[in-house]
Amino acid sequence: MPELLLELFSEEIPARMQSKAADDLKSLVTNALVDAGLTYEGAQVHSTPRRLVLAIEGLDAQAADTREERKGPRVDAPQPAIDGFLKSTGLTLDQLTIQEDKKGKSYIAVINKKGRAATDVVAEIVPLIIRTFPWPKSMRWGSGTLRWIRPLQSILCTFDGEVVPFDVDGIKSGNTTRGHRFLSEGAIEARRFDDYAGALHKAHVIVDANARAETIRADAKNLAFAQGLEMIEDEALLKEVAGLVEWPVVLMGSFDKNFLQVPPEVIITTIKNNQKCFCLRDKAGKLSHHYLLVANTIAKDGGKTIIHGNNKVIAARLSDAKFFWDQDRKIPLADLLPKLDTITFHAKLGSQGERVKRIEALAGEIAKTIGADVEKAKLAARLAKADLVTGMVGEFPELQGLMGRYIALEQGVDAEVADALRDHYKPQGPSDSIPVSKVGQAVALADKLDTLIGFWTMEEAPTGSKDPYALRRAANGYTNIVVKKQIAVKLIKLIRAHLFPQLDSEVVVSENGPNYLVNIKVLFNGFIVGPYGDSNLQSRPDAAALSALVNEAKEFVVERMVCNKLLAFFADRLKVYLKDQGQRHDLIDAVFALGGQDDLLMVTRRVEALSKFLDSDDGKNLLAGVKRASNILRFEEKKEGATFRGRVDHNILIKGEEKALNREVDSAASLAHKAIEAEDFEGAMRVLSKLRAPVDAFLDHTTVNDPDPTFRANRLRLLNRIREATAEVADFTKIEG
Repeated sequence: MPELLLELFSEEIPARMQSKAADDLKSLVTNALVDAGLTYEGAQVHSTPRRLVLAIEGLDAQAADTREERKGPRVDAPQPAIDGFLKSTGLTLDQLTIQEDKKGKSYIAVINKKGRAATDVVAEIVPLIIRTFPWPKSMRWGSGTLRWIRPLQSILCTFDGEVVPFDVDGIKSGNTTRGHRFLSEGAIEARRFDDYAGALHKAHVIVDANARAETIRADAKNLAFAQGLEMIEDEALLKEVAGLVEWPVVLMGSFDKNFLQVPPEVIITTIKNNQKCFCLRDKAGKLSHHYLLVANTIAKDGGKTIIHGNNKVIAARLSDAKFFWDQDRKIPLADLLPKLDTITFHAKLGSQGERVKRIEALAGEIAKTIGADVEKAKLAARLAKADLVTGMVGEFPELQGLMGRYIALEQGVDAEVADALRDHYKPQGPSDSIPVSKVGQAVALADKLDTLIGFWTMEEAPTGSKDPYALRRAANGYTNIVVKKQIAVKLIKLIRAHLFPQLDSEVVVSENGPNYLVNIKVLFNGFIVGPYGDSNLQSRPDAAALSALVNEAKEFVVERMVCNKLLAFFADRLKVYLKDQGQRHDLIDAVFALGGQDDLLMVTRRVEALSKFLDSDDGKNLLAGVKRASNILRFEEKKEGATFRGRVDHNILIKGEEKALNREVDSAASLAHKAIEAEDFEGAMRVLSKLRAPVDAFLDHTTVNDPDPTFRANRLRLLNRIREATAEVADFTKIEG
């Protein structure tokens, strides 16, 4: 089976770039081959610190011949048009045929192309791909013009065992490569991937990155187990380390036990970030003073020198961390708050200090709603960002929140408040945990909501794939908390409570000739929205008129600029969340179509109840009956260009079926409304499902489009009552089926 083997051998490639580079190489080469008319059975790609490897199995030795018919100008066309056509086809006039249709006689060119050999195609495309390879960063070396991530040293390229000859900036392709930098010598000849991978393994190179990672994992676990310890697994670190070595050798080092006085997360972060080593825990689950490192060689002294060197570096790094820890915990968190006034959160949203004040007020409001301790929530919000100015977080930003918790506990702060400092950033992704306590939940919700409100007030919502301020993540985190912790909060109420007090000090009233204008500095530093409008007052307004104008301007900001747009954003985020939970998109749309849905938990419960109910016979009956009534009503409303809202006139209900339907609708609507107020959405739908029989009887035995316009309008209003009653649960016209 013909096989293409390609290896690009260079100096060390950064670990973070290897996987994508390998995937890019595969897609660029295979796409170019297919475009040239060559097909293949499969392709595999690998990377090590010094090489990108691509093997394509079952590649055609030659592309298929092609035949193309191309219609040209008419026979009586100007000569330049005919000459241009001949030039584009590469044919002469006597090689063209003439075809006649209703438009006249035209020249036809039949172009037969013999398929190119795979070796010719490869020799053409690979140099071009190498020269234009999409590295995030690249370098040029020596006097050459080629750019690569690190100096490219050799190219191995064979097809069906034979070298595909080409040259890239003086580097000629061949069939040789090199093994491990320190553990092998001389060139290694390879013609096919199996021979290549086997020969490299003997030369102490594991080509497959996944195999290297699993080797590290297995050896590390075994070495830890032998010492009665357990490796603290870290998949991201494991992947990175696998990209740093070609022949992994796991060794165990240690540091002074006195460093264990430092919070364990600090030690783990220090050792991981600075030395790319794995930490260990003992059988009791406590952090051990031992760690695992991965060398890229088999040391003659069993690794003693390597371990000693790593121990020295880690000791120095942990000494720095201990210094930061000792200094940070001496200063009360509350004393750090003034420093937050010097840190800008956003040019238009003020400092971190100003933001903390907003979050504190909002956390208090949320705490009242969800039954959390208000004073604890406000204290936690006040201290939540204090650790941003500590030395430890300055060194390791990823420890923000966590360091606040440790320092707070050291200083005798209530444990629930301290936990909230750690948890208020959560969840930062779908796999992250939710704040445990109600205090933590209140602060986390406040933190995320303040960010969203602020950016929406500035009209800086995410666009397309761009989300530089991680606003989608903030909304996703908010949604996860309220849904998973079953927290019922009214978003509009919170937004108004958050914005109105701040807008009081941000309104500017100015006189403009005989009229008065209202500007609103949204939000916090003179970002002007306005002038809002003209009061059209011909004289100086009295206090009441001016107050009304100011309130109208504030309502404009809160309702139009924030509430409506932000609710639509939350709706989109909740749709994504519910779809990920397996809910039908049409049921989600049916609930959101009701409008004004600002309680995300209630929306979720409605969707879940609707999904469960529609799987039952009662649900199918309700859906069929409502759709039958709605279809008639929608057709008539479109024809009339008007809606049939309003009360049903009982005096002109003359047929038994319409009287019965009216009674059933009145009863069902009342009971359903009470059930919805009690948040019993499934119960409301069960009540409404009883309408199916009277709806069918009414439509089967009553002429809705009665010749008498009075009867017709009244019966259409009766159908509208059905739509209105069910619309308290969802818009059934949006539901499929």
